[in-house]
Amino acid sequence: MFTRSQFEILNRRLRAPRRFLQVLAGPRQVGKTTLARQAMATFSGQCHYASADLPAAPDANWIEQQWRLARLLAETGPVLLVLDEVQKVPRWSEAVKMLWDEDEFAARPMHVVLLGSSQFLVQQGLSESLTGRFELIRLAHWSFAEMRDAFGWDVDRYVYFGGYPGAATLADDEFRWKSYVLDAIIEPTLSRDVLQLARIDKPALLRRLFVLGCAYSGQILSYQKMIGQLQDAGNTTTLAHYLGLLGAAWMVAGLDKFAGDIARSRAGSPKLQALNTALITAQRPEGFSAARQDGELWGRLVESTVGAHLCNTAPAAMTVTYWRERNFEVDFVLRQGGSVIGVEVKSGRNKGSLAGLERFTRDFDVRPGLVVGTGGIPLRQFLERPAAEWIAA
Repeated sequence: MFTRSQFEILNRRLRAPRRFLQVLAGPRQVGKTTLARQAMATFSGQCHYASADLPAAPDANWIEQQWRLARLLAETGPVLLVLDEVQKVPRWSEAVKMLWDEDEFAARPMHVVLLGSSQFLVQQGLSESLTGRFELIRLAHWSFAEMRDAFGWDVDRYVYFGGYPGAATLADDEFRWKSYVLDAIIEPTLSRDVLQLARIDKPALLRRLFVLGCAYSGQILSYQKMIGQLQDAGNTTTLAHYLGLLGAAWMVAGLDKFAGDIARSRAGSPKLQALNTALITAQRPEGFSAARQDGELWGRLVESTVGAHLCNTAPAAMTVTYWRERNFEVDFVLRQGGSVIGVEVKSGRNKGSLAGLERFTRDFDVRPGLVVGTGGIPLRQFLERPAAEWIAA
């Protein structure tokens, strides 16, 4: 059983006098279903669970059928209805809105939890049809603190094996662990989840872009250079679109360049960022021990770990970007409201130059930035606190 702070949040909301739709959104294999089942085990009433993750995607009638089964149970007392992978049902939000409003009017003792692994499709459905009717619980990739508390991992183990709790018990057998990540997480996400987000004319290009994004995680790469690396006739617009879809599936993001205003920021080349280091290491030949002894590889993994931590823990109102001007660079820039702070990652034995961080602080007249690692905040300590706490510190 996985224990997370979101469990207490969900349980508290299910006991509240006023009911809202509870929506759990997050990538595959981070414990959404486990969390819902834990809530079902402690719910003071009957429960009905159904998943839309079927070989053939069900239609809206499937939602109505599950809902009516729950309504039969509600004739004798409170009921908790859990619908998993709801975003796989076309026009799901419209069906949910109709049924939810009917229950509200009839004062039925129904509690509903929706689970989804597509950030884009879940958010789209919520904003289009369910405004004012839901509360969102976002479950990102597991943090270092969560993996440490659940599995006793140290920071080095987290840097290599990342934040997939379902794969954690396989980490002592690295071949099985890599096979699990490749077959149970990466493959279904690429072949099923991402293809549901939008029309994909070049699925092979999407896959190669994912591999490239993991291989170059932590590096700034123009779309023109990506085209050269991918050896494909695709254009920059297609690559930007596909990278956005990979980000919406919590796999690989393209961080914008910070330039003081949104329009100029989005004009720069993206910095590739894997949102879980397991996506990188599962595809590499090096095992944990070999990776730890390879200074260059380990440095890239540490920077990717920091970037993933910032992206996964940043609230909706915060942006995570990077900055580069000529030879000056800052690994990550956090912005929330009027607060801006740079974050530089150092994983070698020597602190090295901080000229980029100093130049950024001076040019944008912001408070001194943070150094993570050698000569600064220990990596373990940095990963124990979410991004919002560091920008407010």
